[in-house]
Amino acid sequence: MTDAAPPATSSGRRRRPERAALLMQYLLLQAVIVVLCLFALRIPPPEPSSRYLVTDFSLKENGAERSVTLPHFTASRYQLNDPPLYSGRFTWPGGEPQGAWSVLLPRFTNGVEVAVNGVVILDSRRNPAANRPDRNTPEIAVIPASLLREGANDLAIRLFVWGPIKGFLDRLYVGPDAMLRPSYNARTLLFVTLPVVFSAWQAILAVILGIMWMMRRHEPAYGVLAAAMAIGVGQAFFQTPMQDSPFSRLNAMLISSAPLESAFVLTFALLFFGWKWPRYGWLIFTPGLVVAAAGLFGDATLSREAFLLVGAPTVGLCVVALALIAAHAVWRKQDAISLMLGCALTIVLTCWALDLLSVLQLMPNRRILLARLSYSAMLAAIGAGLTWRFARALNQVDGFAASMVTLVREAEDKLKASFAREEERARAAALARERTRLMRDLHDGLGGQLVSIVALSERGNAGAGIGEAARAALRDLRVVIDSMDDIGGDLMLALGSWRERAMAQLRPHDIALDFAVSPQGLPVHPELRPGHVIQIVRLLDEALTNAIKHARARRITVSIETLTDAAGLPRGCIAIEDDGKGFEVAADGDAAGGGLKAARGLRNMRSRAARCGAELEISSGTGGTRVKLTLPRRFPDSDTAAG
Repeated sequence: MTDAAPPATSSGRRRRPERAALLMQYLLLQAVIVVLCLFALRIPPPEPSSRYLVTDFSLKENGAERSVTLPHFTASRYQLNDPPLYSGRFTWPGGEPQGAWSVLLPRFTNGVEVAVNGVVILDSRRNPAANRPDRNTPEIAVIPASLLREGANDLAIRLFVWGPIKGFLDRLYVGPDAMLRPSYNARTLLFVTLPVVFSAWQAILAVILGIMWMMRRHEPAYGVLAAAMAIGVGQAFFQTPMQDSPFSRLNAMLISSAPLESAFVLTFALLFFGWKWPRYGWLIFTPGLVVAAAGLFGDATLSREAFLLVGAPTVGLCVVALALIAAHAVWRKQDAISLMLGCALTIVLTCWALDLLSVLQLMPNRRILLARLSYSAMLAAIGAGLTWRFARALNQVDGFAASMVTLVREAEDKLKASFAREEERARAAALARERTRLMRDLHDGLGGQLVSIVALSERGNAGAGIGEAARAALRDLRVVIDSMDDIGGDLMLALGSWRERAMAQLRPHDIALDFAVSPQGLPVHPELRPGHVIQIVRLLDEALTNAIKHARARRITVSIETLTDAAGLPRGCIAIEDDGKGFEVAADGDAAGGGLKAARGLRNMRSRAARCGAELEISSGTGGTRVKLTLPRRFPDSDTAAG
């Protein structure tokens, strides 16, 4: 352990300069992004030719009148009555085919009413999307030809301001519609269509993240980000309420929900990058809840002031915190997600700072708010990061699958080799068991008969006895050979061969054999082995021999049938019954007074039945003896049978 510490320490020391260099490169990249943002934002939006520009107006406000030049800021107010009135003139060269003329207002806060020669041609309050102070929605109105007169024409603009930020009226243009319309369309694409597209992408991202969270509940970061995206969608699509209605307070709350959205995004970053949730982490939601409560329970004035004084700074602080978390993740993890998110946050933070300076009028003649539009860069970074992470996970899964295929193939090869060895061992064990069984069967049957033949031959003059012993040996050899046949688990085939031998054995003793088989016969047992067959056949031979030698029977009946046990399952039954004199059965199941040889024979029968898992019942009386063998539902393993 002590030897391993210095290399780790030296490795950590070598890594520190590398991380410091990486951090400097990251900070330099962010500085380059800031410079590029400032350079891009200095490029003015599409504007018509300056020949159609109208900038000199007379402003009437609060009972006073003075000359102003557009663009112009006016004092903030919370009432729509007595709005500032801008009066000016433009020249229409009559007598020439000029086509339709229009009035283009590139930017204003919050609403405008445009009148030409005393007739109103535009009222932006009818378009709620144009009345949000965080939007840069342009307006254009075609001047009816009947209103135009050759030479000077009066132009009046009433600017409606509902605080807390000051009203703003940008330079406006009056000229042929064909000359003004391209600029209007370009601005609409930038400041109206693109935000809608990004909001739709945000809604799709909310759905995707929600599904990911539902499928991966152990990763709450996806659920938190889905909530942030859902709040952002509501904030983007709800309009500024112009009048009190049942939903006006709800609209005001949702429109001012940017602090809550930024708090959720900050929470996502903390969870996503593996930060431990702080004890008082819920406090980051407090400003957003305050702004939401002001919109839900207060009036319009309180809601707007709360958003300006509490909401906007909270958004900025959350963006700064997000940028620091992303920088820390780049420094520690050095992954693509952290880098993309950090660059996007730098863009958002730059636009937010410029918007704040514009609202505070520290940047004169500028009122194009881009923080919300730049927020789409962060959405794109999050979407790209999640897609990159998903693709990396797929690659890891593919690699894991490939490695698993290799491992499975290797395991299959090992299993095949193991199975081959086990199969060879099982075959050898089966052969050994079969060899042992054959040796035992030959020893118990044929071996004893051969010993008897040898003993009789040594006595001399015992030809009849030798012949009888040889025939018994031959019968036993046939039993052993027949038991080796493959009968497919059908014991009836073996009993057919046994019937022929039994009839040949009974014929010299003038004993009749009745062989009664029920229609269903015996059940088929696939697990039946030769060892089971030979035990059953020898048990039946023992019962037949006892009837011949001891019972003095004249008729023997063999019954074969299938019975149903107490469990309702079929079990085969073989019964041998004679009409001999019978014997007395002792309490232990042996023959009472029958001698040692008779007792040994009954014990052999019971032992053979036990080896097969069968049940043996022996009953005897003056009317004869009955031996009943009930086969098992399933024969035991061959090893058991061999035992």
